[in-house]
Amino acid sequence: MASAAYRSGEKLHSEYYGEDSDYTRKGGVVCSEILLPPHTPQEYADRQTLWNAVEKAERGKKAQLAYSFDIALQNEFSMQENIALARHFLLEQFVSRGMVVDFAVHQPDREDGGIQNPHFHVLCPIRPILPDGRWGSKQRREYVLDEHGERIRDEAGNHVFNAVPTTDWGSPDTLEQWRQAWAELCNAKFAEKGLDCRIDHRSYERQGVEQLPTVKAMEQRGIRTDKGDLNRWIRKTNSMLREAKQKIASLIGWLKEVKAELSAPQPPALVELLSAYYDTRNKGAYSGKAKIGNLKKFSETIGYLESKQLRTTEDLDALLNSMQEQINVLKESASGKQTRIKKLDELLRMADYYQQGKPVTDKLKTIRFDKSRQKYKTEHENVLRTFYMAERKLKNQWVDGKLPVHAWRKEKSKLETEYQALQQKIAPLYADTKKLWAIHYSIYQVQHEQERQNAVTRQKKQEIEH
Repeated sequence: MASAAYRSGEKLHSEYYGEDSDYTRKGGVVCSEILLPPHTPQEYADRQTLWNAVEKAERGKKAQLAYSFDIALQNEFSMQENIALARHFLLEQFVSRGMVVDFAVHQPDREDGGIQNPHFHVLCPIRPILPDGRWGSKQRREYVLDEHGERIRDEAGNHVFNAVPTTDWGSPDTLEQWRQAWAELCNAKFAEKGLDCRIDHRSYERQGVEQLPTVKAMEQRGIRTDKGDLNRWIRKTNSMLREAKQKIASLIGWLKEVKAELSAPQPPALVELLSAYYDTRNKGAYSGKAKIGNLKKFSETIGYLESKQLRTTEDLDALLNSMQEQINVLKESASGKQTRIKKLDELLRMADYYQQGKPVTDKLKTIRFDKSRQKYKTEHENVLRTFYMAERKLKNQWVDGKLPVHAWRKEKSKLETEYQALQQKIAPLYADTKKLWAIHYSIYQVQHEQERQNAVTRQKKQEIEH
């Protein structure tokens, strides 16, 4: 209920908790709407009625109520085009499957002059609605049979079964189809408008793009979390690594061209090239103040080159290659640590499920009568399900009969500290990259002017010959 209120910017009352969630003062909500399949009771077109009914349909306190999706809209389209595109997508891909859809379009204010971030949120109840308007089951039991077609019992005498979802809505394959369908819909719109840009539903890894994984931490209530802070740090690290890597690659390519085109017997001195650049700037300066500014920048740049012992293009080439190797090592280290942190997070989550469910399963084993056992299992369905899932995933993690939870937490804390410390190593590399990029621009201008003058000389020579 709180999530629905946040996304729609409304005030909604939860009958389950007996409290209100008021987000009527929240800005940036462009529109919100509920889309219903034909057989759905029309009363569910009211957001408060819908989500109170969803909460009422669940017995377990920790039951999952809804699927949540956050989908980016395109700045190249008008808001009306984006809304129409989102509605078309949801009707075609979700409602046609029998899903109830609550969606809201957001366009938050830009922060620090950044780009616009229009997007829409989608909430869909997990339970399907039956043809008679009642909520259906999320799962059904599929009993395991022996070679004679008879049901198999476990050590406690219960029939062994697998919980099979009644829909494919939570399937990774379905999610992949939705992601691809959204990309195709947007790309068709780009083509219709004659735009060259395209989007890709595949991950950076599948596209072959080097990028650190991002922790997906939701901070819907506006509360900063550890995961949220780590998420922001990773995005900043990604940006720094990507920009530094791209610029260094460009600088190395440019430097090869400089060294090939300049025919001096010794590698050209960086000071000479920079001096030629600032001489040209001073010729075009309109005031003494501008000339003094150029002199100051020239002095600062020379000081930087001296501090790095950069005197020739060969020195610059060696430094750039060294920086590139350092960035590759840092990226590999950061990526490995993040992968391990995610693995430890999952192990700790499974350990919590196991510890919460162990007393319940122990009590279940003491109940002898089938009717009582079934009633108890129904009452504790979610706890038992998560316990058995955790038991399977933790099967090979036991050490001397215990789960090394303390060791996992200690390792995770150590890795997070090491991971965040990488930024201290990346920051100076990033700063040097930006400085070298500025120096490259200055030298590039000299090179460009030399090429222009050579072209003029060649042209005049051809005119004289003709």
